[in-house]
Amino acid sequence: MVTLGRMSPWWLLTLLSLVPYTLSTNAGVKVKLTQKGLEYARLVGMSKLQQKLKTIKVPDISGTEKVAPIGKVKYSLTGMQITNLGLPKSTLGMVPGTGLSLAISNAFISLHGNWRVRYLHFIKDHGSFDLSVTGLTIGTSIALKSDETGRPAVNSVTCSSSVGSASIKFHGGASAYIDKALRAALQKQICPLVSDAISDMNPHLKTLNVLAHVDKYAEIEYSMVASPIVSKAYVDFSLKGEFYNIGQHKEPPFSPPVFGLPPQINSMLYIGVSAFTANSAAFVYNNAGAFNIFITDDMIPPSSPIRLNTRTFGAFIPQIQKQYPGMMMKLLVKTTKQPNISFQLNNVTLQASGTVTAYAILPNTTLSPLFILNMEASVSAHIFVTGLKLAGSVTLNRLDMGLGASYVGPFQVKSLDNIFLMVLKVAVLPKINAHLQQGYPLPTIGKMNLVNTQLQVLKDYMLIGTDVQFRG
Repeated sequence: MVTLGRMSPWWLLTLLSLVPYTLSTNAGVKVKLTQKGLEYARLVGMSKLQQKLKTIKVPDISGTEKVAPIGKVKYSLTGMQITNLGLPKSTLGMVPGTGLSLAISNAFISLHGNWRVRYLHFIKDHGSFDLSVTGLTIGTSIALKSDETGRPAVNSVTCSSSVGSASIKFHGGASAYIDKALRAALQKQICPLVSDAISDMNPHLKTLNVLAHVDKYAEIEYSMVASPIVSKAYVDFSLKGEFYNIGQHKEPPFSPPVFGLPPQINSMLYIGVSAFTANSAAFVYNNAGAFNIFITDDMIPPSSPIRLNTRTFGAFIPQIQKQYPGMMMKLLVKTTKQPNISFQLNNVTLQASGTVTAYAILPNTTLSPLFILNMEASVSAHIFVTGLKLAGSVTLNRLDMGLGASYVGPFQVKSLDNIFLMVLKVAVLPKINAHLQQGYPLPTIGKMNLVNTQLQVLKDYMLIGTDVQFRG
């Protein structure tokens, strides 16, 4: 069980959307909540908590109170409803090594309800009352744990409250007998009300999905791999941040390295995405065959003088035109091993190894192989945040090719460099970029907007600094 002391329940819903639970090793993604973010959390959380408390039905109260000189007075308070409630002053702070502290002061609450008393065994009285309490203080701590499904759950651990002053107006009868009892009973009910408000978060938390759907190939898991670490200025969360093939959670042949986020204070939230996360995506897409692309002539711009046919290639390899005169061609570009993605300062580079197989399309539509080229490519990536997603685009840095096999006799591969450079730039890279620009979900919830977002590429990870706003 992970324990977070004293925290606003509605902000817990926000945080837990970032950090559902699992068991693993090192993190692929790290999230850092700053004091600035905590202050925004307090503003949002107290507004939500106030709205929630106003809707709570106060349970009936009954008991016995000794009142001199009458003796025992049996009383019951029923039909109580909150008519007004305010939480004008609150603080939400970090307790290093423990969690968060929530303190509410100068709160006020107004109730209307019905009272009934019986004393001296036969005297009965009843009426209604209005209660106004001011100077109310509340301090609470909240425990965070994982439920049986691996989703987060919250509950109140400790709570204290005190009533500064109370003004009670009774209507109809000898109501003074229960003045003291009502005050005492009300103070006992404050913490259960707060506890109920916290517990009411659990149905919302059960709707959180531990997996974020990406596309037909992949999903990404953002479950927690360790307990949150609370320091004087930050709360740090470690998330799995790993891509998987949909329905097939196969681990890659590499593990996330240890990494940490530098101290930052300008933004509410910082998200560090490691090279491990990016390479787990490459592992998944490579396994799914997403990097295998067929290229046909209709993917080449009509204005291009270079066509995918045996006439164009026959100008460089005459035997192709002789053996397959006037035929269209098709190219298959595929990876031979998983691409490798590296992060250096202000630079994201992808190294890919693969093959290009050229086919002649015979009159009966079958494919006849012409040659296979081995290919080593290096591309640079531009990464950016769009909405709630991380997106990007790539450009070609270098392309090296060598002959793997020829079915039409020997030829000089270098003579084809310009053709394949053009094919990659106009047919392959646009297809990859179209996919990259659809984006990959960041660890956020649907009602959160990211604003004032900045992204830095550092050694072995990307750092996203952002403020947040909530809709609705």
